Amino acid sequence: MKRTLFLLAAQSTILICNLAALDNGLAKTPPMGWNSWNKFGCKVREDLVRKAADSMVQSGMKDAGYQYIVIDDCWQVSRDKDGNIVADPATFPSGIKALADYVHARGLKFGIYSDAGPKTCAGRPASLGHEMQDAKQYAAWGVDYLKYDWCHMDNQNAPAAYSLMRDALKQSGRPIVFSICEWGSNRPWTWAPDVGNLWRTTGDITDKWEGKGEKFGAGVMDIVDLQAPIGYAAGPGHWNDPDMLEVGNGGLTTVENQAHFSLWAILAAPLMAGNDLDAMTPEVHDILTNKEVIAVDQDPLGHEGVRVRHQDNQDVWVKPLQNGAVAVVLLNRGTELQTFGVKWEEIGLKPGQKAAVRDLWAHKNVGEFKESFSAHIAPHQAMMVTLTP
Repeated sequence: MKRTLFLLAAQSTILICNLAALDNGLAKTPPMGWNSWNKFGCKVREDLVRKAADSMVQSGMKDAGYQYIVIDDCWQVSRDKDGNIVADPATFPSGIKALADYVHARGLKFGIYSDAGPKTCAGRPASLGHEMQDAKQYAAWGVDYLKYDWCHMDNQNAPAAYSLMRDALKQSGRPIVFSICEWGSNRPWTWAPDVGNLWRTTGDITDKWEGKGEKFGAGVMDIVDLQAPIGYAAGPGHWNDPDMLEVGNGGLTTVENQAHFSLWAILAAPLMAGNDLDAMTPEVHDILTNKEVIAVDQDPLGHEGVRVRHQDNQDVWVKPLQNGAVAVVLLNRGTELQTFGVKWEEIGLKPGQKAAVRDLWAHKNVGEFKESFSAHIAPHQAMMVTLTP
């Protein structure tokens, strides 16, 4: 193991200077799917994953654009005598290949988790020193997506470590979306577009509107503020990732869940649901399957939204769309009803230009406006509209 760490460090200078582009043709729009961690953590089991796949189809989430079923940490338990990673037989008795086949049979794609270090965050065996071997195993199992964490890495070089797995995946013989999860610690937006398809920009999200979690993590507003300055790094095939969705996990109100989903969509963020899909309320279902909001996230132009106002508990976000329209989110971060007035020059429209405004949560046309429009926004509410000249 020490020899592997030494080699990793020795390679780092070369890799940083000459990062080969990922160029795997994947994730041309932000990935959409489900991940087991936010709801189930280390209690993930094969039957829960199968239920998630079934629910994604039956609930209409698949029809709304969700594709990936991703197992997070705690699926792996050891390595065999040849060094191959072994799934926990107590919780995944059928094995990973059979589970991937089950997911694929439902028209979905399958994802898995590992770590760049010697152990995962939960202390399970990870991929350091086994990058090529693990990538080949994932390909043989039918894996379509790899989330790759950053625990137990101390002062190792992140671009070098992630490039090792990127190259292993490229040589695996199977197209696999590469999700970098090093929590924004090493400013991945400055180097990860050539290494991964998406990269975490912050520490873990926690199921609350704002503030820190009990042990770690940050609320929705804290995550948004951290990502706001780095939208320039995102685009087709490479996305800023503000972490998985907490919609439906109980810590947010319905209004806050809508705001959370609106913000991830305007940010062109990956939409990875993190709730129990088999026990969704109608309100949570309607948020996660709002096709008009999802269309903003999935717009093929691939621009991340820009925050053009951040004052007096009012945030205004703007995202240009391929059809010439703009999507706008008006977010009331305060505790009192507020009136938002938005002028065309603030959101990139020409003065005097007429624009048709559509409310994406009310699913109705608001009207045609010239120069500006205004709206009353409730506490913690996000109004999401498109303006079409």
